[in-house]
Amino acid sequence: MVQERPGRVERRLSAILAADVAGYSRLMHNDEESTHARLTALLADVVTPAIAEHGGRIVKSTGDGLLAEFPSAVEAVRAAVQFQTRIHELTIGDPEDRRIAFRVGINIGDVIVEPHDIFGDGVNIAARLEGIAEPGSVCISSSTYDQVRGKVGIEFADLGEQNLKNIDRPVRAYALVRDEPSPAAHAERARPDALSAPRLSIVVLPFANLSGDPEQDYFVDGVTESLTTDLSRISGSFVIGRHTAFTYKGEAVDLKKVGRELNIRYALEGSVQRSGNRLRVNAQLVDAESGNQIWGHRFDKPVANLFDMQDEIVSRLANTLDAQLIAAEARRAERSLHPDAMDLYFQGRASFNKGVTTEHMMQARGFFERALKLDPQNIETLVGIALVDATIGASYTSDDRAARFAAAEPLVTKALSMAPQHALAHAVLGWIQIVTYRAAQGIAECEQALALDRNLAAAHAWIGLAKSYLGRPAETEGHVREALRLSPRDIFALRWMLFVGHAKLLLNADEDAAVWLGRGIETNRNYPLAHFLLASALALLGKLDQAKAAVQGGFALDPYFTIRRYRTSLSSNDPTYLAGRERIYEGMCIAGVPEG
Repeated sequence: MVQERPGRVERRLSAILAADVAGYSRLMHNDEESTHARLTALLADVVTPAIAEHGGRIVKSTGDGLLAEFPSAVEAVRAAVQFQTRIHELTIGDPEDRRIAFRVGINIGDVIVEPHDIFGDGVNIAARLEGIAEPGSVCISSSTYDQVRGKVGIEFADLGEQNLKNIDRPVRAYALVRDEPSPAAHAERARPDALSAPRLSIVVLPFANLSGDPEQDYFVDGVTESLTTDLSRISGSFVIGRHTAFTYKGEAVDLKKVGRELNIRYALEGSVQRSGNRLRVNAQLVDAESGNQIWGHRFDKPVANLFDMQDEIVSRLANTLDAQLIAAEARRAERSLHPDAMDLYFQGRASFNKGVTTEHMMQARGFFERALKLDPQNIETLVGIALVDATIGASYTSDDRAARFAAAEPLVTKALSMAPQHALAHAVLGWIQIVTYRAAQGIAECEQALALDRNLAAAHAWIGLAKSYLGRPAETEGHVREALRLSPRDIFALRWMLFVGHAKLLLNADEDAAVWLGRGIETNRNYPLAHFLLASALALLGKLDQAKAAVQGGFALDPYFTIRRYRTSLSSNDPTYLAGRERIYEGMCIAGVPEG
């Protein structure tokens, strides 16, 4: 559980200014280096001095914006008008498609103050007002307007009450009046129905059939329909239905126009081509706002059973896209002046997906804890913290393994009480049960997860691990192979290969164990246990020089590893499993791992 921070919370009444660059993604796409250089210069030479001159302080900056705090609403407005006017003068001669223009929102609110940030509704409203401001202009709340009216020599147009995103009450807004654009343009931008696209919103456009054979249309359309179904299983996703998506079939589409029409953030498009006995599938994930490609991949397969091939292609795409969409959402969240719980969740998942290291796991947990503080009932965040703790607990790199699992289980159980059909939550609970002497229960949970989402590769691997704990290590490899088929480049692929290597050691198949463990280390060299298990296999094969080299590789990552620590990290009391473990301890001892 996240502990309450001791001490009194500091609050104060402030004028909050939020600013960002209009069309930043487009500008960076058109000319990345020039945009960065010009923006850096404007911030340093114009914006920052204006804020300081009027008694403000910059609370934090993002790549294309900033959040500032002032003790006076009058001074906040004066600073905004000063730097907006100067930027307009400096950029008026720039081509329109390269011109940098800021949008500014200002509000007065009682905020929570921390050393490097401020929080509260007052901040959220300022950020939302910035979102409805016209490029080059300023939008202020009624509370700000009441303080500055008649004091700043500036005219503001009344935009009426606005329903701002994630603000539970209407806010009356006022726009700075300039010769252009008109107040009507502000009002149009601020319409309640002009909603931003949902997170993880995507359309799977019909894949193109490049084979020139109309009889292949059934396979091509099947890939499109299956992807639509499988992507909808990604927790929190919003996937446009296939009937809508197929209205674009055969058309040359403008992806940015499609994004606006369907109000989605991403589009997946691709093609299928059959040539002789080979099949090629190309897929591209595109940011529908900017039109930029985020990710692309090509699959080349021999034509065998077309429907089995379709399942494999779709499953791999769905697993890969899950990670790619999370990474894209995390990049958006990094630019947010005041991230909400889901922004922080996506940043946490992106950190987690970087790899199983202490640094990445702690970074991920930090994001999840901040998200949970903002929204204690956030299901995705509860599962995220549980996944991090279980991952650390299973790493054999610390002595608090049992405590990690004990902390993770209540979190994922709470998530399931609120969302009984959450596939990943079932899988994580199953994993925790598998490694805490409840392998049979864990298998049942993982099977439930797969019934909800057939593409959860980790659930297959965890079932394979459970079979070893139940004294049936010969069954482990089949489950792991299925996991690798679904997600061959998974960040956990090393661990899955380790499950097989461990099972082979239990079966006295030391040569096979060495092959699987070596393959895993080639995938990711940063997991200490893989090196020590490889050392055991090599020692049992009589390859002592190679075994000692493997031990040194393990100590380079975890110099405190001992046979005692590994011996006390049991997950089963099955006699067959325990007997096989004795062989592993023996091999480690021969290789030079200290007893401890």
